[in-house]
Amino acid sequence: MSQVTGKAIDWKLLLRIMHYVKPYRTTFIIAAFLTIFVAVIALAQPILMEKAMDDYIVTNNYNGLVFIVGLMIVQLVVQTITQYYQTYLTNALGQSVIRDLRIHVFNHIISLRLKYFDRTPIGMLITRTVSDLETIADIFSEGLISIMGDMLLLISIIIYMLSKDWKLTMITLIPIPFLLAATYIFKEAIKSSFQEVRTQVAQLNTFLQEHISGISIIQYFAREDQEMRKFKEVNVKYRDANIRSNWYYSIFFPVVEIFMALSIGLLVWYGCKRILTDQQMADMSASHKGITPGLIIAFIALLNLLFRPIRQLADKFNTLQMGMVGADRIFKVLDTDEVVVNDGKVKSGALRGEIVFNEVWFAYNDDNWVLKNISFAVKPGETLALVGATGAGKSSTINILNRFYEIGQGQVTVDGVNIKDYELNYLRSQIATVIQDVFLFSDTIANNISLNNPSITREQIVAAAKNVGAHEFIERLPGGYDYNVMERGATLSAGQAQLISFVRALVYNPAILVLDEATSSVDTETELLIQNAIDKLMQGRTAIVIAHRLSTIQSADKIIVLDHGEIKEMGTHQELLRIENGYYRKLYDLQFNSAGIER
Repeated sequence: MSQVTGKAIDWKLLLRIMHYVKPYRTTFIIAAFLTIFVAVIALAQPILMEKAMDDYIVTNNYNGLVFIVGLMIVQLVVQTITQYYQTYLTNALGQSVIRDLRIHVFNHIISLRLKYFDRTPIGMLITRTVSDLETIADIFSEGLISIMGDMLLLISIIIYMLSKDWKLTMITLIPIPFLLAATYIFKEAIKSSFQEVRTQVAQLNTFLQEHISGISIIQYFAREDQEMRKFKEVNVKYRDANIRSNWYYSIFFPVVEIFMALSIGLLVWYGCKRILTDQQMADMSASHKGITPGLIIAFIALLNLLFRPIRQLADKFNTLQMGMVGADRIFKVLDTDEVVVNDGKVKSGALRGEIVFNEVWFAYNDDNWVLKNISFAVKPGETLALVGATGAGKSSTINILNRFYEIGQGQVTVDGVNIKDYELNYLRSQIATVIQDVFLFSDTIANNISLNNPSITREQIVAAAKNVGAHEFIERLPGGYDYNVMERGATLSAGQAQLISFVRALVYNPAILVLDEATSSVDTETELLIQNAIDKLMQGRTAIVIAHRLSTIQSADKIIVLDHGEIKEMGTHQELLRIENGYYRKLYDLQFNSAGIER
């Protein structure tokens, strides 16, 4: 991946950005043309001022003066209208580009495998998708096109001034080399401060995302004061970074004004001296034509036009460079090779639900195996239960089945077909997973059930809710199925949220059902309700159940006991209980004896 340096613009990266301009090439061309036109027409004002002074004011030609003032008004109106459309088009172009790029980035992010999110802060991705993308818009509105216009204006002004009087021009522009040096120093300093600001924005977003998401933990353990102190530290760093950038501006702009005043001073001194000298020569030679008052006025106006873009160029170059830095960060996300390979061809037909794990080895990181030589088979319509201590590898098994993670060795098949040969979305559409930590979006209950799938009707949603036993409580809510559950289902109880997740699973009519601790966070009454729903949901479907409560899996066709990623025991509930000092027998005795229940 190319890197943006402080020395020059990364043209390869810029060309990559310009790829997103192709759909809007007409807008880009018009905006560039208007920018050039604005630069050219800006020169007309000083020229008209010179002509007004020398040809009409000095000669007392009132009618000619009225005419030239009318031309100046027309020039201002045309320049204003052109500037309006140029600004509008460049901003519209920038916003259109980042809209398309943001869609591309989001589409890429949601296609990344879970392993990427295990080590990437969500706040950082939010910064990339929002703040960093906004800097790319500035490349078009305040950067690239605007710099082109300013450079053209500078060149045009200097050429015109030299054509009028090269000696006066050279004297007047003596401060320019010093200004350019100051501009370069400012550009490098402000670039560094901008990078620090962007870094602190990412830190601030990450902190806020984590702590607002975990606000309940902060309040449960009364950590408000301590976390506020941490936030103040992060916030102070962000403030200081912005103050440093503003400090550079507060120095640079007065320096520009000083150099501009010096240029005007040199212009007035040398110009007036030349006027007096040229007047004496004109008295001796009628054909001599030297510096005129109109030329002095025109040069003053030209100097204002000259210093304004020079003062802004440093800022615009940094805006362009910060846009490039933002683009570099965005393209690093887009270039992340953490996308699940989706080249499977099988994507039609109903699955029977036969699952086979054949000598499967899996590790989240390198060779630190989480699953070791796992082999088992589940026939269509059977229920497989996975039990074991935390970290035994139960959830990893279902993550592999959904291809959230790729195995290191072995093979997993569904209906005799390697899961890699299935089209990814088709495979996942055939597997419904209900997890312990239910995630609900800030939306209506109906949309959380259907996940905004237009093929799922309200009648199907209601029918599924009735089967699960959730219809009654949903109807009691304000608005019923149109009730907004707010962020992460904050307005619902854990049991209610879990019931909605069961309705969601049922309405998608999967061939394979995965229940990952689906009843562990609900009360006994709701658990009985859910257990009845599970029995209905499992009918005719292959099911994989992960549960700590062994009472919920006694009717499973097959139970696998995992320990440190290895299969220790496999069989039915009764078969495993008959194994003296077996893993399952110990778990069962420990759980039921501690609860004071006799078998």
